[in-house]
Formats: sequence, structure tokens, C-alpha cells
Amino acid sequence: MQAVGLFEAKTHLSEYVARAEAGEEVIIMRHNKPVAKIVSLNAVAAPPAREVPRFVQRTFNMGIPLVDLTKANQLIAELDNIEFMKLNARLEREAKKS
Repeated sequence: MQAVGLFEAKTHLSEYVARAEAGEEVIIMRHNKPVAKIVSLNAVAAPPAREVPRFVQRTFNMGIPLVDLTKANQLIAELDNIEFMKLNARLEREAKKS
């Protein structure tokens, strides 16, 4: 793939069209920004991007937490380990019943 300026593309258009027919892509730039691409009509289009499932997206951009864990962390800090284990076991039993 080659990038050329707009003026150069105008000046040598037939050369870049021949390159596109041969399978090469030519990017046309205006003020150092890509604005167009010359490709063969027989070129295979790139497959559309797959949609990424939400659970994968959240691993990269967690955003604002859904639950404020500040109070939970304070309560757990106040419990000793044995009380915490009892509480955890009770919550697991309740979750299994649901």
C-alpha cells in the first residue's frame, strides 16, 4: 500500500490506476490525512468487523461501577475472620435456595 499526496495523484493518475489494477492499494492524502483509496474493482472487500460481546468490552472499559462497595468493605473490615466465614456460608445457603 502506498500513500501519495493529492497533487501527485492528479499528476500520475494513470500510473496509480495501473497499480490498482495489478492489486495494489493507493491511498490519497490531503494535508497529510487519508481521504481516498484507489483499488481494483475486483478487489476482495475486507469482512465487516465482528461485534464484540458486552462482557468482553467491559473487561477493557469498566466505567462506573454498578455497586458502591465502600460500605461493604467497611463492614467486612469490622468483622473478624470467623464471623466473615459464617456470614459467607449463610449467604451461599440463601443463594442456593433461590
